[in-house]
Amino acid sequence: YSVPFHSVFPADVKNPGRVVLMPRIGYTIIAIIMATSCTLSVILNTTVIVVTIKYKQLRQPINYSLVNLAIADLGAALLGGSLNVETNAVGYYNLGRAGCVTEGFAMAFFGIVALCTIAVIAVDRAIVVGKPMGTLTFTTRKAMIGVAASWIWSLVWNTPPLFGWGGYQMEGVMTSCAPDWYNSDPINVSYIVCYFLFCFTIPFVMILVSYGYLLWTLLGVAQRGSTTKAETQVAWMVIVMVMAFLICWLPYATFALVVVGNPEIYINPIIATVPMYMAKTSTFYNPIIYIFMNKQVSLNSV
Repeated sequence: YSVPFHSVFPADVKNPGRVVLMPRIGYTIIAIIMATSCTLSVILNTTVIVVTIKYKQLRQPINYSLVNLAIADLGAALLGGSLNVETNAVGYYNLGRAGCVTEGFAMAFFGIVALCTIAVIAVDRAIVVGKPMGTLTFTTRKAMIGVAASWIWSLVWNTPPLFGWGGYQMEGVMTSCAPDWYNSDPINVSYIVCYFLFCFTIPFVMILVSYGYLLWTLLGVAQRGSTTKAETQVAWMVIVMVMAFLICWLPYATFALVVVGNPEIYINPIIATVPMYMAKTSTFYNPIIYIFMNKQVSLNSV
């Protein structure tokens, strides 16, 4: 492994070449948490997709983006989270290099699709609720462009590690994989810097600006009466989604930035695992928010 802190932990007595970073019960707990998260994600995100497709009244531009978010969360659970269930169930990474690359790519790819989609949704609500440009509306065409852009953007920035610019490596308690934050090679660092700038910073700024404008608008909307009740309800739903996403992903992003800035820093693997799995278990809360804060969806999904 490339992570510098491995040598401080004892080897597994049954498997001398393996490093033990956590008691066996710890891996079992993570496996249970991930299994629960993946099961909920599959059930809830599939429900959102099926219900939206089935009922014509739900096929609105905003829902295109929300279905896209459900697809991204579903992909992360099936191609990324499910592998974590397997590796934590056995207590070590048993899927080899191919499994590591598959998981690392899947979680990064679908995660960025989700982040970009949330940015699109936040901009959409800022436009619709705030109406900053008068008659500007978020049409079906614009919604589809936003959906396509989220996939293309994520694909562009997540495929380079497959061809040598950047890479994927095990992290935390060594039962999951992610972009190689610890590698201080200039080529790898250049990729990580670009990745943070274009895949996290730009969408994050879009979300913050839209979120700030949207919140400011909603605080005064009752007095002006210029926004419908339905528009306001969806706007609040988007705000909750944005806050939940940031709560789950900001700790992990902060951890990764610290490691990139100082690759030799020692962070206890168990502590490092907490923000990592907070992000990985985030695939089921969006459909919960969507279903319970959208009356049309909640009624049709019963």
